[in-house]
Amino acid sequence: MIDLKRVTWQSENCLSCKWFVPSDPLNADILISGKCVHPSMIGYELVVSGRDWCNLFETISQRQIDQMQGVVTEKESSEKQ
Repeated sequence: MIDLKRVTWQSENCLSCKWFVPSDPLNADILISGKCVHPSMIGYELVVSGRDWCNLFETISQRQIDQMQGVVTEKESSEKQ
């Protein structure tokens, strides 16, 4: 039986990469677009989808996800006040 959690298109794509900044961090999925902020690619201002991939992939940490989502949540909270 194949372990589907390790299929490349599910786990080693832009959505799970630390260099991907989704346009909507709270509702990110593989179809959402975002920017690649890898130091060697940032000058190109690449817009990629969560399902894209490349050879610069590095797994995003849960801490980084929480931080990205926290910034958006705080911004939305301050706008409501």
